[in-house]
Amino acid sequence: MRNVFRRRSRIVRRERGGEDRSEVRSAVQRFLVTGFIALLLVATPVAFWILEKAERHALDNALNATQILADFAIGPVVTKQLFAGDPAAIRSLDERLAPWLNHENVLRVKVWDSTGRIVYSDQNSLIGRIYSLPDWGEDLLASGEGAASFEKQDEVENEFEVGAEDLVEVYVRSTAATGQPLMFETYYGDNDVRAEQAAVLRDTAPALLLALGVLQLVQLIPAVRLARRIQADQTERRRLVQRSLEASKLERRRIARDLHDEVIQDLAGLSYVMEAEKIRSAPGQRALLAQAHLILHTNIRTLRAMITELYPINLDRLGLPEALNRLADPLRQAGIRVTLHSENLHELNRASGAIFYRVAREALVNVLKHANASSVEVTLLSRSDVTELRIRDDGRGFDPGSGSPDGHLGMRIMRDTLEDAGGTLVVASTPGEGTIVEARLAS
Repeated sequence: MRNVFRRRSRIVRRERGGEDRSEVRSAVQRFLVTGFIALLLVATPVAFWILEKAERHALDNALNATQILADFAIGPVVTKQLFAGDPAAIRSLDERLAPWLNHENVLRVKVWDSTGRIVYSDQNSLIGRIYSLPDWGEDLLASGEGAASFEKQDEVENEFEVGAEDLVEVYVRSTAATGQPLMFETYYGDNDVRAEQAAVLRDTAPALLLALGVLQLVQLIPAVRLARRIQADQTERRRLVQRSLEASKLERRRIARDLHDEVIQDLAGLSYVMEAEKIRSAPGQRALLAQAHLILHTNIRTLRAMITELYPINLDRLGLPEALNRLADPLRQAGIRVTLHSENLHELNRASGAIFYRVAREALVNVLKHANASSVEVTLLSRSDVTELRIRDDGRGFDPGSGSPDGHLGMRIMRDTLEDAGGTLVVASTPGEGTIVEARLAS
């Protein structure tokens, strides 16, 4: 028997060790998944920020290039002849801008005066047209602070750019050879902006991702240690609960055996003696002896019932649902309707099954003795990795705010046992509406 017990203990330890490793591995996997999601949540806005900064940098470059073009290539040759629309002056400026228009990704050039007239454009049909200057155009001519943006062109003066993709639109202030202020407008294709965005992202993304990955790995080591430490504490707590349950089971067996082999046997012998004495006694003493014999017989039945309750049921052989069904027999004998449900039940270890059995026994005894109920519903089900036992009656209930009534001390003890095992026990009751007992424990 001792060898069998040792083999069983080794098997239980191996199974528990496998469960511990599985739980630690599951915790680490959850940490990695959470870390990966956090990495995405951090990296995504950072990537958009990098793209925005790269776009701003490209726009600033376009602004600077346009300002140089306006100040050194265009402004000095905007003469009175150009203002007058002289074809020779226009051809001269066309030739001067040809290198930029042909090779520098410049798609359109317009030169405006302060009245809103287009003094020059590489699209000759626009020369001489007049449009209302926006407020910012007047501010630009006054202050000289240029602007660059990246957008679609759908204004009235953009008839030759309508339908194009987003373009880089740049406005700068310059001065004509005659001293008049000019507004210089250019449009660039998006190739340079996109290329700079891609280059900046390509240069910064590896370092960013590497830094975040290293941070994740650095956090992983203490996370694994913490998970193992927590798991070790949980394992030790389960072991202590298991040992306390086993010790309680052994003590209950010892008490039941002592009651059966000694007290009940002695009382049974005394009962036979009293029966014989009643027959031989005087008629005046027989009534007293008969009453004493009845009290003694009742006490023997009570002790035998106590032995039945004390001696632990074999859950391994019966299974928890059948054991709960047997617990309900005294209620049925008392005329209480009992309904049992068992749904998607996970396989429970011995300690968890014993805890649920003891909770059910305590709750059903309270129903029988105190609730004055007509029906009881017992539900045992598993959801995800949690198993739940719910016992609901339609009895008189009680007010939880006034403390537990007589008979509920056992429930307080079971609550402590469940909490030590990592579970919870909730007792909800309303006067006149019955009581609900819910016990939850990890499967």
